[in-house]
Amino acid sequence: MAVIGKVVHISIDLVLVSTALAGIRRSAGLTLAANDPSSAIYSTAKQYLEVGERVIDYVQPWVANSKYFKRE
Repeated sequence: MAVIGKVVHISIDLVLVSTALAGIRRSAGLTLAANDPSSAIYSTAKQYLEVGERVIDYVQPWVANSKYFKRE
């Protein structure tokens, strides 16, 4: 049971890091630089960062309709 808990904890941490990187990408306009965009590492990193993009796309409408946040 402890192993499952650690796997879940690490998975959530990885999603949070991916979401933070996606937020940086959106606010600063930075993208992933690669010498060989066809490599397996590049495609894996791109898929990892797309997880954060999807989380932001899911959370943003919820936050926009929340009474705890407002647009400035």
